[in-house]
Amino acid sequence: MDTGTHLVIGLGLAGLAHVDPVVAADSTVATAVLIGTVLGSQAPDFDGLLRLKGNAVYIKNHRGASHSLPALLLWTLLITGGLALAFSGLPLLHVGLWVFGAVCFHVFTDLFNTYGTQAFRPFTEKWISWNIIHIFDPFIFITHLVAIFLWVTRALEPQWIFPVLYLFLALYYIWRTITHYRLEKGLPHRDSYYEQGDRYFLIPTVNLSVWNVVKRKRDGSYSLGELKNDEFRWLDRVVCDEHPAVEASKSHPSVASFLYFSSFACAEVRHYEWGYEVRWADVRYRHRKQYPFVAVLRMNIKYEPIESYVGWVSEARLEKKLRMS
Repeated sequence: MDTGTHLVIGLGLAGLAHVDPVVAADSTVATAVLIGTVLGSQAPDFDGLLRLKGNAVYIKNHRGASHSLPALLLWTLLITGGLALAFSGLPLLHVGLWVFGAVCFHVFTDLFNTYGTQAFRPFTEKWISWNIIHIFDPFIFITHLVAIFLWVTRALEPQWIFPVLYLFLALYYIWRTITHYRLEKGLPHRDSYYEQGDRYFLIPTVNLSVWNVVKRKRDGSYSLGELKNDEFRWLDRVVCDEHPAVEASKSHPSVASFLYFSSFACAEVRHYEWGYEVRWADVRYRHRKQYPFVAVLRMNIKYEPIESYVGWVSEARLEKKLRMS
């Protein structure tokens, strides 16, 4: 999820913690839990600091080790230990469990997005993305804001507000999961161009009634479509180029990081007098007829790197980014 959603979830879990009599009975403990759940809900994304080492390092590692199984315990111990130093006499078991819950909830919600996480490391480095909930979901965000408002204004006690909130959220996640499964399973029946071996992926958008559709064909090409208000249509087709420049680009750090993360990468080769430009795009992220998540490598005629860029960028800004790199 996005940073703002993780923040309101951290506050929501602090409200939910009042179902714990130890937390509800002591304002100091409640304050410590509030700080702990807010930090715990943000901690796995502290790997955002990797941006300082460049986009390639960040893209390869974001939502990787920081979201792994060992990291769940590490973040919990670090935050709980810090709270123990700041507040004397805390019931560390109670505080630690709520911090652990916040860290786990962060990783759990990220699994439902398209970006995905390596949540099962060290057992596997596979990127897990269930494509069910958009990275920003208005329903999740707004319901948290309403619950927090009711809590802050003391309209209702948190012991009542937040169990109801998270019950509704559990039902919401179940509904979205069932809807996603049903719609994705039915895509071949909607597609008049279906061929044996085609694979379909349903991608959520911020609009609950609109889904993006990615079809991967056996020849490696992709078709991109939209399922809107139960009406399906194709929007674009992307054919991946095969060229020696494509193979040469795979060893470059920027492209290697991109390919490590994305299993929906497609390459396009552009020929110039000075050499080649290989543009890898993640076809899941089509926006306004463009594919803004890219890795671009320019090489001379000997396939030696000239300049590169990896990250999110519009077509209009890409040239500037390449020159700056």
